[in-house]
Amino acid sequence: MRQSGIFKRELGRSRKSSWLGSVVCPVQTFKSLHALTAFESAIQILFAKNANQSEKKFISSNSFENLKHQHAAGISKHTNINNSYPCKHHSCVGETTSGLHWLIPPNRSFSSTSSLYSKGALNASGASIVLPASLNSKITPSAEIPSWNHPAHAFSVEGRQFCSSSSPFQPPHSQVGRYVAYGFLLAGSGLATYYFYPNPNKTKQQLPQEEHTVTNWSGTHEAKTKNYLQPESLKELEAIVKDANKKKQKIRPVGSGLSPNGIGLSDDGMINLALMDKIVDIDKEENRVTVQAGARVGQVVEELKPHGLTLQNFASIKEQQIGGFIQVSAHGTGAVIPPVDEQVISLKLVTPALGTLELSPQSNADLFYLARCGLGALGVVAEATLQCVPRHRLLEYTFATNVKEIRKKHKKWLQENRHLRYMWIPYTDTVVVVQSNPLPEGREPPNYRNRYEPEERLKHVRALYKRLSAEYRPSGGTIEERQGYPGKTSDEKAGLWSGTGAGSQEPLGILTDDELSTLSFTELRDKLLALDPLSKELVIQINKAEAEYWKRSEGYRVGWSDEILSFDCGGQQWVSEVCFPSGTPTNPNLKDIAYVDEILKIITKEGFPAPAPIEQRWTASSRSSMSLASSSSAHDLFSWVGIIMYLPTANEEQREAITKKFFQYRHATQKQLWDPYRAFEHWAKLELPADAESLAWIQNRLRSRFPVESFNKARMDLDPHNILSNEVIDKMFPQIEK
Repeated sequence: MRQSGIFKRELGRSRKSSWLGSVVCPVQTFKSLHALTAFESAIQILFAKNANQSEKKFISSNSFENLKHQHAAGISKHTNINNSYPCKHHSCVGETTSGLHWLIPPNRSFSSTSSLYSKGALNASGASIVLPASLNSKITPSAEIPSWNHPAHAFSVEGRQFCSSSSPFQPPHSQVGRYVAYGFLLAGSGLATYYFYPNPNKTKQQLPQEEHTVTNWSGTHEAKTKNYLQPESLKELEAIVKDANKKKQKIRPVGSGLSPNGIGLSDDGMINLALMDKIVDIDKEENRVTVQAGARVGQVVEELKPHGLTLQNFASIKEQQIGGFIQVSAHGTGAVIPPVDEQVISLKLVTPALGTLELSPQSNADLFYLARCGLGALGVVAEATLQCVPRHRLLEYTFATNVKEIRKKHKKWLQENRHLRYMWIPYTDTVVVVQSNPLPEGREPPNYRNRYEPEERLKHVRALYKRLSAEYRPSGGTIEERQGYPGKTSDEKAGLWSGTGAGSQEPLGILTDDELSTLSFTELRDKLLALDPLSKELVIQINKAEAEYWKRSEGYRVGWSDEILSFDCGGQQWVSEVCFPSGTPTNPNLKDIAYVDEILKIITKEGFPAPAPIEQRWTASSRSSMSLASSSSAHDLFSWVGIIMYLPTANEEQREAITKKFFQYRHATQKQLWDPYRAFEHWAKLELPADAESLAWIQNRLRSRFPVESFNKARMDLDPHNILSNEVIDKMFPQIEK
């Protein structure tokens, strides 16, 4: 198991190093002849000479510090769980008979004191010597030591043999070394007695555990915890959950940190299954795959390829862990394709109170459908079996149209296309339509040639950047002149001249032609927005440039389904996505189109600097009780609509200004649209209000839509000490005390 931690050492008085550095010698040492000879052997090591007598082997305090740093280098102090994990913490801390701790390098874990002694960590009745890793690797046992009472303890360093025994120490060349050694022995004894002799009046001190900072992908939420656990097996996971339940220690399940909100984060403790990422079984006859919950979507897809299988649907990205992927009801798009939790046909759930449960429609069906989208609050998903489909290619057709055409052809497009996605562009009449359908084997895509080459499609966007960056550049160019630029208003909190705007290496931050040529459209959009993301006039210009880009990009492409259904979402962002019913695929009620039309009116009326796109997708219903698309009817259609604001700056003041404006935008849609359309925010994007009145409104709405009473009862039965929840879960679903 990988666990947050740091080398611990309990000292009687304070954590100070004597001049002997790594040698720790309590007064009890000298009550034993064997202890004395052990220390004598240590002195021999300290003063051992090589063949030509020119090099002394001295273990300094720096060696001790280097040893700590070598190990600590493998443990993440700042964990962004998208791409890094703490290293495995082997038994690097042990306790001697005197209550002091010995330390050994990583991957050197010994089961007996004799092996510790022979491997270089000398210890007798509490005496300890810590050798540096470079020296330890050269220490080999020259004799098997059965016990501490053995009269001689032999080992060798760099091929030279040393012994500790009751016989007198014989220096190789001179008696002077003997007296020097005993002088060191006497001085070290006095210092060690002063520092380490047990005294009830001395307060024990312990180094703090290493703190992990975990942030979500957009950098909008973070948690700092000293209790961050990563089991490597089901057995370890079960032991962790059992122990945490006994201690009432929080271990909130967290996945890849891709959720825009903080639903998986907790300062009180987290458990991450990234190291439990095995593909357990692939059943080609039933088209099923069983995976550990830490496996990533992209990894599962790759493992399925040789077997001619793939997953039925995908979200926009494939970096999610399977556990988090299903627990928050992630979704792709397709009027007859349900959210991903509906692909789950069985679960292995590790619960605090009842241990490991195997759930399926045939085994505890009610709990299975509740736990499939359990938000990590009912247990830690250890394994999941997913229903797959044959691997297939898709033909994608992307084109730009207008709102009038959407209203006219929406029903037809919903019924004819396996996958359908709209991207509405505020302050324009443009809607980008993306249609994807299976391409039968042997069939070629339509013979369509776009009149714009890839380079020409971005030409006007680059030109816009050069023009706008010139407008934002003041004459002169010093920092003082930029800060006092009269063209900036009091609302412009995130501009180019903050030093974070354009991200160029040039002093003024403006991208060169070479830099511009390397950027994709979404990257260029981020650079443009960074000039002033809160300026409505600037955002309108960027949106119009985006509309033109999609008009120039009309065309077809062919690829495997996992390639086509994934797409670039842009940079860090705030996003609010809601799900609401919109009829059936055969008879859509067009409320989905009306909803976005209402958003566009709100944007225009309030003057929000709303960037593109407003993204719209569809799914079929789910039988999972807590899914946003849950329904008793398999024929129901649900629409998912997301609004967005990008965070193209690292400056905290600027990000706060963008955040404030986004929540004004979100609140306006929430207040005017959520109730009339029965819209509910995606679990991974739901942001809880700070005031009690608004929070009570959210809680009441959730109770009206979901079986909250059953959900909370299951939480009490499976997690009576509430160790799997966090602030988000507790506020959404407040429990009544037993």
